[in-house]
Amino acid sequence: MKQLWLTAKLDIVESLRARWFQIYTLVFGGIVALLFVFGLTESRVLGFIGLSRLLVTYIQLTMAILPIFVLITTVRSVAGDREAGVFEYLLSLPVGLGAWFWGKILGRYLIVFAPVFLAMLGAVLWASIVDIEVPWGMFGYYTALLAAMAMCFLGIGMLISAIARTTDMAQGAAFMVWLTLLLFLDLILLGVMIQGKVAPEVAVLLALVNPLQVFRTAALALFDPQLIVLGPSAFVILDLFGATGYQIFALLYPATLGLGSASLGYFLFRRGDLP
Repeated sequence: MKQLWLTAKLDIVESLRARWFQIYTLVFGGIVALLFVFGLTESRVLGFIGLSRLLVTYIQLTMAILPIFVLITTVRSVAGDREAGVFEYLLSLPVGLGAWFWGKILGRYLIVFAPVFLAMLGAVLWASIVDIEVPWGMFGYYTALLAAMAMCFLGIGMLISAIARTTDMAQGAAFMVWLTLLLFLDLILLGVMIQGKVAPEVAVLLALVNPLQVFRTAALALFDPQLIVLGPSAFVILDLFGATGYQIFALLYPATLGLGSASLGYFLFRRGDLP
């Protein structure tokens, strides 16, 4: 455990000095600031006003930005160290491969999740100061959703990083994964399925394999429990999970996918040719 925490601390220190982390923090902090500046807390959409309206917009923007940031920065982790010759140095130190691999995951997870959460927490604190009602239930669930999203794409990124032999290959693969998930959201996927005369239930279930679709639908379900905006697809989701069941599924499935991907990445990393 000591080796794991020391590796995590080292990764955190390195990330804090990196330019990508400064940009990453500025992006999410800037989003919240701009939403307040443009008076989003004073607008009303579907009955939501105040901080609820801001959180709804923030989570939608985060779902578009967070995955690509996490993937691109994470895939450089193992692949970058392999190219830099860190593994030869690592093998000469009393640091286990498991402690190094999972320590990097722990450190990177704290780094990618902290700015997103702190930006949202800052919005809540400012709302409390200016006497805007804080929807604590929504804030808590969105925090858990962002934590699951970060874990999901961090695990996928570590898997890609363990497989790719060079940094360029890892970054290219990460971009292709993100682009594929983005393209196969419900509109495109369901359109292809319907043209192929696939049963609607099968099409919806295949769409929910995509973690981005799961996040998007869960964010909608919090302020639209009947999922009216999804049309007939909502009946399949609600019949299968129920409103509360789907919210739980939206947390467990991405987190499990991320941990499973990270575990597979560690297995391949341990069995592979490190140098």
